Amino acid sequence: MGSGFQIRNVPEETHRILKARAAARRKSLNTYLLEILEREVARPTLGEILDRAAREAVLAEAAEAAEAAERAGAAAVEALDEA
Repeated sequence: MGSGFQIRNVPEETHRILKARAAARRKSLNTYLLEILEREVARPTLGEILDRAAREAVLAEAAEAAEAAERAGAAAVEALDEA
C-alpha cells in the first residue's frame, strides 16, 4: 500500500471545484486527486529532460570515440599486415 499525506489550507473554492470535477467523473475526491498526482509525476520536468539529453549526448560522444578508436586500430593492424 502507498503512503498517505494531507494537504492543508486548501481554499474552499478549490476544494469545491475539485469535488465537483470528481463527482462529474463518478469518482471519489481521493481517486480523482490520485489520478492528477500520477499524471503529474508521469511527465518529466524540463530539468529531467535536459539531464537525460546531456547523458545521451555524453554516451553518443563516447560511442563515436570508441568507433573512431576501433577504426584507427583496424587501420594500424592493416598497415602492419601490409608491412
